[in-house]
Amino acid sequence: MEEPRKYRILRWLAYAAWVLLFLTMVIVARFIIQTNNSDIPAFSELENPQYNEASIIYDEKGRSFGKYYVENRENIDYEDLSPNILKALLATEDIRFFDHNGVDLKALFRVAFKTILLQKESAGGGSTISQQLAKLLYKRKSLSGLSKIQRGVELIRTKVKEWITAIRLEKSYTKEEIISMYLNKFEFINGAHGIQSASETYFNVDQENLTIEQAALLVGMLKNPNLYNPLRFPENATGRRNLVINQIERYYDDVDSELLDSIRSTALDMSRFERDSHDTGPAPYFRSELTKWLRGIFKKENITKADGEEYNVYTDGLKIYTTINLDYQKYAEEAVKEHMQFLQARYWEVWKNRNPWTYEADSLQRIIRSNTLERKIKESERYLSLHNQYLSADKTKAQEKYGNIPLNENVLKELSRIESKATSWSNVIYKKIISKSNRSKYESLLGDDEIWPTLKNQFQKLQKDYKEVFKKKISMEVFDYNEEGYKVIEMSPRDSVRYHNQHLQASLLAVHPITGHIKAWVGGPGFNYFKYDHVNSRRQVGSTIKPFVYATAISLMGLSPCQTYKDIQYTIAPGDDNLFVDKEWSPANANEKFTANDYNLYQGLLYSKNSITVRLIKEMGSVDVIRELLDNVGIEKDREYPNGQLVVPRVPSICLGAVDLTLYEMAGAYTTFANDGVYTQPIFVSRIEDKTGKVIYKGLPETKRAINPLYNGVMVDMLRNNVQGGFGLGVNTDIGGKTGTTNDYADGWFMSVAPELVTGVWVGGDDKWIRFLSLDDGQGFVMARPIVQKFLSGVEKDSTIAFKSDTPFPTPPPGILEFLDCDKYKQKSVEEEQDLNKLNVREDIMDDEFDEEFGDDFGDDFGDEFEDTFSDESDIENTESKTDSNIISTNKPTPDSIIQQIMPIDTSGGDGR
Repeated sequence: MEEPRKYRILRWLAYAAWVLLFLTMVIVARFIIQTNNSDIPAFSELENPQYNEASIIYDEKGRSFGKYYVENRENIDYEDLSPNILKALLATEDIRFFDHNGVDLKALFRVAFKTILLQKESAGGGSTISQQLAKLLYKRKSLSGLSKIQRGVELIRTKVKEWITAIRLEKSYTKEEIISMYLNKFEFINGAHGIQSASETYFNVDQENLTIEQAALLVGMLKNPNLYNPLRFPENATGRRNLVINQIERYYDDVDSELLDSIRSTALDMSRFERDSHDTGPAPYFRSELTKWLRGIFKKENITKADGEEYNVYTDGLKIYTTINLDYQKYAEEAVKEHMQFLQARYWEVWKNRNPWTYEADSLQRIIRSNTLERKIKESERYLSLHNQYLSADKTKAQEKYGNIPLNENVLKELSRIESKATSWSNVIYKKIISKSNRSKYESLLGDDEIWPTLKNQFQKLQKDYKEVFKKKISMEVFDYNEEGYKVIEMSPRDSVRYHNQHLQASLLAVHPITGHIKAWVGGPGFNYFKYDHVNSRRQVGSTIKPFVYATAISLMGLSPCQTYKDIQYTIAPGDDNLFVDKEWSPANANEKFTANDYNLYQGLLYSKNSITVRLIKEMGSVDVIRELLDNVGIEKDREYPNGQLVVPRVPSICLGAVDLTLYEMAGAYTTFANDGVYTQPIFVSRIEDKTGKVIYKGLPETKRAINPLYNGVMVDMLRNNVQGGFGLGVNTDIGGKTGTTNDYADGWFMSVAPELVTGVWVGGDDKWIRFLSLDDGQGFVMARPIVQKFLSGVEKDSTIAFKSDTPFPTPPPGILEFLDCDKYKQKSVEEEQDLNKLNVREDIMDDEFDEEFGDDFGDDFGDEFEDTFSDESDIENTESKTDSNIISTNKPTPDSIIQQIMPIDTSGGDGR
């Protein structure tokens, strides 16, 4: 019997339905497969997500004070997250987060309905936290400009991607890990990547200390950080914050309703907002040096990741634990600023109506000083901007055509001179302005009728125009010692370069003598204006080198410090064994007078008598033994300058300070005296950890026995003698020290040694003609010593630091008393020495600052000797050498008064004292 027609129709409809369903399933499956094979993060990427994570610098107490980053991000583990953040996040974004598997279908359909039918591009609110994390792993295509069908397809495709990625995430990570990953990955704009950075940037607090109000604001930004930016759109941000507060109140009963009501009625407080900067914060000079050190340490120590890839300090989330103590650093920076402000004010007073670029300068010196100033002008940011404006386009054309040949101003100047036959190729190549290998390219450039004439004309125009630009006064910010660190003034750009170049510079380094840990590092008076770090600048060290000469003599010859020598002129002649002079060398004392009196070694070091030092050199018969000791205390004897000359030359003048060393080297060398004769290399990084906490570098200082403990004990007593009595430093710790002053007062030094701390300070100008004009102002006692005194006083008075001021120096071996039996001679003047040498300290120079610290009988414990016959400043300036000693002036000669030390000029060409 034939099947009824209606059943046949139904059967065919059923077949069609099954076919349609099958085709739909195939299409959907293909869609999902294609989507899955598109730009969804691979499983391996989800297992090991890559973040650009900031590396953090910590002080020795674990306090952070700097970061390196491309994205300012610091990862936080779930267990360390603020409870307020978690409540705000879950209540607002995904209250059922711990109950689903990463996808909320109900929310998905709601968002699709609002987006497709209601055309709301940002429907929001439907994604789970897992899906929101998935969104951060790839860029989401905007739906603007698409048709309804295209919008629907793209929305489905996007949601499928998020769905697949969210499921993968849920399989790879725990719920807690997903929350922490999301909060660490999110960009809160304004340079804040992740919740920790956002907390520090917007509220200057650690995320674990966020209030409910602050947490609500940051969680509110998760929906759209630009729209809810509290700085640009405070009304939007306030409304969104209050919405988050409402959600917290809805889902959490343990939160005080009155508190939430109060928050809703409170305006945003963004007064603590501060965008993070690499240059802000304490120890900027140290952090700059640390950056350079980090660039080389991984390669030097062959430190790599497990896969052999090099570490990147800007993206790999390293933890760099330094030896810096921020409390010490604070007092160091304060001491430098306070005293340098005083010195700079005095400098302006001394140089009023004087020009340091012409003062007492012969024709050659004037050219040198003028060229130096011109070079600094052309190194300024303003000039470099002008240079690029005039020459950048034409230089680019030339380098594209003739290769990447140097086209700096020296090259362009010499090419113009070659063209006009004012110089030759061989001369320019000899002066190394251009390389011989590039000569043919430069010749082709000079013959290029299209590029060279334009480039030359623009260069000549720049040289003419910049002088007019730099003469015109404009409003600008310049360095100042006020609280802001700058002042606004009307000044020409040229004068601003002169103004900044006339600022005295300073550096301070404080090192623990046993561990070698650098506690404080100050490289200059203001990092924003003076980038050069003077901790590592080479300057003549003056009398600060003499303790090593004395230590060599005492240990080599077994001399007692009570041994006396005549204060007469001694001569080292050509042919003297291992003393390396090509003509007679007879250095004078600073006042060019010799008393013929007997001086023991205590007095010789105290007064810095050059005569005694030269006598010691003659008796040792070699400068190599001194260079050997310097090498043992970290000053490399074979180190060379780029031109091949030795940094520590084999000439006797090094013993009078005619050697350029760094403060880092000197501080390291002085650890020897404080550490029982053992040199300890200063270090500033104790360890480095990778983002997982694995230690990848550990800092261990080099140590070396340099001086026998017995003879080192003698040297410690001699250094202590320099700062005892009426000219002590006014600190509680047992301490010794030595100042240094160089020719024309270009450099002032003070090195102090204490059982718990070695502190060194240098003060001077970037150029040697930026200086004081008299010993009253320019000696190490006045320029450098007060900084050490202020620093140590601050450290001692701060009970939170727990500085051990009662720690004694190491006990010397038995037999030390046999060497130290001349106490009554240590600080007594030698016969007529007191009457012969006096220093009249002008009260108009030394203000209340010194009166308070040193009392009415202020004098120079480490100063330089003047004769009574010096009647005016010109007499002083014409003195061939004014150097450094340890003395206090007095109006009443007494047996215990301390006379001023003189250190003579190095007549062989050095200017050390």
